[in-house]
Amino acid sequence: MFSRIVVALNNLPESQRALRTAIDMAASFNSSLATISILGEIPAYASFAIVVDPTAPEAMREARRRLHGELHDKAAALARDRGVQIRSAIVEGREVRAVLQYLREEKAELLVLGLHQHDFYLSRLWSSVYDLAKEAPCSVLGVH
Repeated sequence: MFSRIVVALNNLPESQRALRTAIDMAASFNSSLATISILGEIPAYASFAIVVDPTAPEAMREARRRLHGELHDKAAALARDRGVQIRSAIVEGREVRAVLQYLREEKAELLVLGLHQHDFYLSRLWSSVYDLAKEAPCSVLGVH
C-alpha cells in the first residue's frame, strides 16, 4: 500500500507511538522507513551565554544533535527488532518547510505524525499539522 513511509520523531510520548505505528506499517507493507527530526533554533537566552562563553551556542547545538541522534538510534533498534531497516535524518530549518523538503527528497508516500495533546502547544501544533497536511506531497497519518 505505502512503499515509502516517513515518521516525524521527537522525545514526546505521542511521537514514540507514531514511531511504533510506522514500524508496524513498514513491517506489514514491506516498506522502507525513514525518521526525521528537526534540530530547531537555539533558544533566545543563548545570546546571553555568548557573553560568558562564546562557544556556548555551538555547544548547545551539539548537545541537541546528540540527543536527536540517540532518539534515532533507539528508533533504529526498535525497527530492527521488527525486521525493518530504517534511515534517519536530523535537519535544520523551519519545522514545516524542513519536513516538506525531506518528504519530497525521499519521495515519501506516507508521513506519520504524533498528535501532541499539550494545551500550551495546541495552537502552534495544529497550525503545523494543518500546514503539513495541506502541503505534503503524500498522505498524512496522525497518531494519538
